[in-house]
Amino acid sequence: MLVLNATYEPINVCTVRRAVVLLLKEKAEVLEHAEWELHSATSSMSRPMVIRLVSYVRIPRDTHRRKITRRAVFARDNWTCQYCGAHSNLTVDHVIPRSKGGVSSWDNIVASCAPCNRRKGNALPRQAGMQLLTQPRTPSQHVFIQVASPTIPAAWRQYLAA
Repeated sequence: MLVLNATYEPINVCTVRRAVVLLLKEKAEVLEHAEWELHSATSSMSRPMVIRLVSYVRIPRDTHRRKITRRAVFARDNWTCQYCGAHSNLTVDHVIPRSKGGVSSWDNIVASCAPCNRRKGNALPRQAGMQLLTQPRTPSQHVFIQVASPTIPAAWRQYLAA
C-alpha cells in the first residue's frame, strides 16, 4: 500500500495489515482501493491501495543518511550501466575507488555492468578511458518507493507523478 502524508506527498509503502490498522485507528483514510474486499468475522472493507495520513508527519529530508543498497543504486540509475548503457549483469562501482580515497556515498557509487567494472578496475574513469553517462546523485524519495515495490500499481501513478 502506498502511504501519503496529509499533504499527499508519497512517504512510504506498507503492508495491507499495517494500512488496515491505520484505517481502523482513524489515522488514515483510503484514497484508492482494489475491486476486491477484505473480510473479518464481523465486517468487510475494500482493500486499500493508497492511503493518506490524516495528520501531517514530519519526514527528515536528510536522504544522505538513507542506507545505500544495491537495489537503490540500480533503481536510481534506471537499472543501467552508467558506463556503457547495458541492462544486465549489474554490479556497483565506486567512481573514485576506495583505495584512492573514494567514499561510499550516493555521489560516488554507480551501477556498472561486470565487464565495465572489471575494465575500470582500480582506476579513475578517465584513466581507464571511460566516461559516465550521468553524474551520480542523491536519489529522490520515489527511488525508495520503487525499491520497496518494484512493480508500481496503476492506482499509485497519479500520486508519484510529481
